Amino acid sequence: MLEVYIDGASAGNPGVSGAGIFIKQDGKTQTFSFPLGEMDNHEAEFHALLKALEICDELGGSIISIKSDSSAVVQAVEKQFVRNEKYRPLLNQILAMIGNFDLFFIKWVPSKENKQADLLAKKAIRLNK
Repeated sequence: MLEVYIDGASAGNPGVSGAGIFIKQDGKTQTFSFPLGEMDNHEAEFHALLKALEICDELGGSIISIKSDSSAVVQAVEKQFVRNEKYRPLLNQILAMIGNFDLFFIKWVPSKENKQADLLAKKAIRLNK
């Protein structure tokens, strides 16, 4: 099982953004920071999940447990619905990718439990050119 913590961050809303991903598997960890350019915070959170799913797919994961402090993203995935049409294409991509895994779980966690991913997302903001 891949235990994956994700976070998106923006310096401004909208602003320069980044995605942070922290993966635990078999006692080992991997970290990723992706600069995302300019977008709003919710959009960065959706992109963080999308990037995490791409990585999990590349790693050959079949059981994925995602943890995020974004209630908007967690609820959108659980309900397979977004109110803001701006995020619908991202949600559709995410839902399509979830089908690549045998088991997929997503859970909201408080920010204090998501510090690693938060630091990686903030690092990603600084990586924007």
